[in-house]
Amino acid sequence: MNKANVSAYAARAATRLLLLVLLCLAPGCLSRPALHTQTLAFDPPAGAPAEGAARSQRVVSIRSLRVAAPFDDRSLVYRVGDFSYAADPYAEFLVSPAESLRPPIQSWMRQCNLFRTVVEPGSAVKPNTMAEITVLELYGDFRPRQDPAAVITLRFVLLDSPEGIPGKVLFEQEYSRRVLLKARNANALMAGWNEALNQILAQLGSDLRPLDSAPGS
Repeated sequence: MNKANVSAYAARAATRLLLLVLLCLAPGCLSRPALHTQTLAFDPPAGAPAEGAARSQRVVSIRSLRVAAPFDDRSLVYRVGDFSYAADPYAEFLVSPAESLRPPIQSWMRQCNLFRTVVEPGSAVKPNTMAEITVLELYGDFRPRQDPAAVITLRFVLLDSPEGIPGKVLFEQEYSRRVLLKARNANALMAGWNEALNQILAQLGSDLRPLDSAPGS
């Protein structure tokens, strides 16, 4: 092959390469599944007690449910190093983490037979017990050379609230769970968080059993 033919062949190869790059930069060439954002939410609590008469006369309301930074964003958070975290741009809660956690916790409160009823903030029915919940940790532990795990830490404070006015602390406890995952991805993490939340609520229910049934006593 003479120099002229070599030069022509090189030019055609360069042209094909340039066209390939331009096509891959054009809309539609990028992989759609990689760009698809997953939206996830907590499930209702599993294994709730059978319905029956509540032993308590307490009417409870969740006064506040806060998620500590950096876990308060809709994007799922992964721990990727001993001191480093990363947000997943393609996996997020359907609503904020706090709004996602409130319904399953309220559902558990309604079914656990520890309270007479559960009311929303601002309800015409005044609660005589208020709950303050803080999420201290909510992340997937995806550090290299470690088994992936779902981590969640919740702090519960119950306040005696005669006439709907917060008063003395009735109960205060912090719960932390670490559930190993079957895979290192968002769906497995969400399943792990659901399992961890169920474990925490079961323990909370056991710890609240001795709580006095008559408010204001």
